[in-house]
Amino acid sequence: MAQSIPDTMRAVAVNRFGGIGEMALQTVPVPDPGPDEILIRVESVGVGVWDQWEREGAFAELFRERHGSEPTFPYVIGFDGAGTVAMTGSDVTRFKPGDRVYADRHINPKGGFYAEYVAVKEDFVFPVPANLSIEQAGAMPVDAITALLGLDDTLQLKEGESLLIFGAGGGLGHLALQLAKRMGVRVIAVASGEDGVALATRLGADATVNGRKDDVVAAAREFAPEGLDAALLTAGGEVAQRTLEALCNGGRAAYARGVSPAPQARPGVEIKEYVGDEAGRAVFEKLNRLIESGPFEVHVARTFSLEQAADAHRALGEHYLGKLALKLE
Repeated sequence: MAQSIPDTMRAVAVNRFGGIGEMALQTVPVPDPGPDEILIRVESVGVGVWDQWEREGAFAELFRERHGSEPTFPYVIGFDGAGTVAMTGSDVTRFKPGDRVYADRHINPKGGFYAEYVAVKEDFVFPVPANLSIEQAGAMPVDAITALLGLDDTLQLKEGESLLIFGAGGGLGHLALQLAKRMGVRVIAVASGEDGVALATRLGADATVNGRKDDVVAAAREFAPEGLDAALLTAGGEVAQRTLEALCNGGRAAYARGVSPAPQARPGVEIKEYVGDEAGRAVFEKLNRLIESGPFEVHVARTFSLEQAADAHRALGEHYLGKLALKLE
C-alpha cells in the first residue's frame, strides 16, 4: 500500500543551464512512477562535481541520445541519493513501501535527486547495506560504483597484488581503498594533506603518503621494490603522472572519465580510461556484499540542507575529505 503522496514537492532546479546562480529552490510536481519504477522519498543526496557539470548542461547531448528528446525545464539536478520507498509501480517485485534504499540514476527524464521525491527504475534501486546510515548511503553510489568498476572490471585486481590509489582521501579514493582491501589487495594510499593521510591510515591502507610534500615515487618503490602492479588515479596532474614511474613493467593504471588532466601512458605500462556509469545490477549487488563484509565508512565531511545546495556546490572547490551531501528533513 502506498504512503500518502503530495502533489507537489520542493526541489532544486535550474530554468536554464549555467552557473551556481541558476540554481533555485522551486515547487514542482511529484514525479509519477511508471510500472517499473519506484518513487523514493529522498532523505540524503550525494553532491559531486558531476552535479556541477549537469547544472551547466554538459549532459544535455547525452540526455537527447538516451531519451530522444530535449531536456525540459525546470530541470531538477542530482545523480544519486537514498531514502525510503514511498510507492512502487505495478511491475516492481523487489521492494515495498517503507524499505530503505539507495539509487544511482543520472540524467533521469523524471528529475534528479535534489528533491523531496524521485522516481527511479527498479533496476537502479538497491537496499541500503545494513552497516550504513541513510546519510552515508545517499552520498555513496556514484563514487562507490566508479571505484568498484575501476578496481574490478578495468584493473582486474587479484588477491595479493599491490595497488597505489592516488587521491585516497577523496570521495572516490577513500571508498576504493576500503573495497581494494576487501579484495585482498595491498594498498599504498596517496592523500592530500595530513588529514587525508590520517583518514587513509584509519581506513586500512598498508602505507600512506602525503602527496603535497612527500616523494610519492620513492615511497611507492619502498612499498613495492619490484614495482607496483597497478594504480587507480582519481585525480590528474604532475604528481599523479609521476606515480606511473613506480609501476612494474607490464603494470596497469586506470582513471575514470572526467579526471583532468588525463594521465598519459608511459612505456611498459597500460593505462585505461573507463566510464563509471556502465554498471548493471550484478555490480551493485557485489558492491553491497563487499560493504557488508565488515566495517565500512562513507566519510561525509559536510552536510547541507536542500536550501543550501548552492553552498554545497561552492564547497566542491574547497579542500575536504570524503563526500559532501544534502540532508533532507
